[in-house]
Amino acid sequence: MKKVSSLSGLGLGEDVSRAFFLPIQQAPPPSPSKRRTKISVVGVGNVGMAIAQTILTQDLADVLALVDAKPDMLRGEMLDLQHAAAFLPRTKILASTDYAVTAASDLCIITAGARQLPGESRLALLQRNLAIFRDIVVPLARHSPDALLLVVSNPVDVLTYIAWKLSGFPPNRVIGSGTNLDTSRFRSLLADHLEVNAQDVQAYMVGEHGDSSVALWSSISVGGVPVLSSLEKHQISYEEEVLERIRKAVVESAYEVIRLKGYTSWAIGYSVASLARSLLRDQHSIHPVSLLAKGFYGIPDDREVFLSLPARLGRGGVLSVAKVHLTEEESLRLTRSADTLWEIQQQLGI
Repeated sequence: MKKVSSLSGLGLGEDVSRAFFLPIQQAPPPSPSKRRTKISVVGVGNVGMAIAQTILTQDLADVLALVDAKPDMLRGEMLDLQHAAAFLPRTKILASTDYAVTAASDLCIITAGARQLPGESRLALLQRNLAIFRDIVVPLARHSPDALLLVVSNPVDVLTYIAWKLSGFPPNRVIGSGTNLDTSRFRSLLADHLEVNAQDVQAYMVGEHGDSSVALWSSISVGGVPVLSSLEKHQISYEEEVLERIRKAVVESAYEVIRLKGYTSWAIGYSVASLARSLLRDQHSIHPVSLLAKGFYGIPDDREVFLSLPARLGRGGVLSVAKVHLTEEESLRLTRSADTLWEIQQQLGI
């Protein structure tokens, strides 16, 4: 009997993926792979260092470059990591206030940004972040013109839009961490209640990162079993208000961490490391990340907004967007998120 090494050999067409994914327009091919992988992290605060530490322990880079405006703290963090060399995979660790240290990076991760001052408007905060991002994104793009940009700083959706505009990169190479961590919290909450592994829960939070994120209840499944239709089949009642309370609990879980320890760090470190792995190792994994959403899920083509949608990630950045079923209410909420972000962006003047 003749052995078949692929489904196409069994008669399944090569174009079948079109039924599952929406293509990214005008996306150039990924840059040629190199033997050594370099990741740069801008900002060595709690989040930046959690990301750097996770990247090191998961052996995701051959070279790790750290950049920050505070030279003493930067050197201290670099030395602290270098002193752990005997316990880590062999990674060269560099640090400088000069962005030349990031040259030829495969992935640049931005965690730096201004925090909101008491009484400061959201627009004023964004204008300050716009000024900061001019000093970050422009030199990153100049020193690493073929890199992928991953924005972690908040408000992540608008700052990812700003990074895209300032870099001049094609949109598939500029990504925000978006609701990737929100989705992990969502899956964890459901998994704990159902007493299953979180990896067996398929669930997504999409839209704007933060209080207005959208939980896609209609597409949630556990072990391949659709949740809502299974509840209905077994005549187990549930109310929309209950689902909304669960969504809010996911959003507020971050605020609880901040209340207890003052900041969040480890979860976002693992979240960003998972994105780095999917991107640089070309894993084609699906993550809900902030991307240029115009033309997807009813968002008008003239709305250049970044918000989170489930996307297939690889060495070329965003490879495609998953065709997840949305109810009318979920679509409406997603459109509202896009409208809100668009109104904010119109005031930035870039």
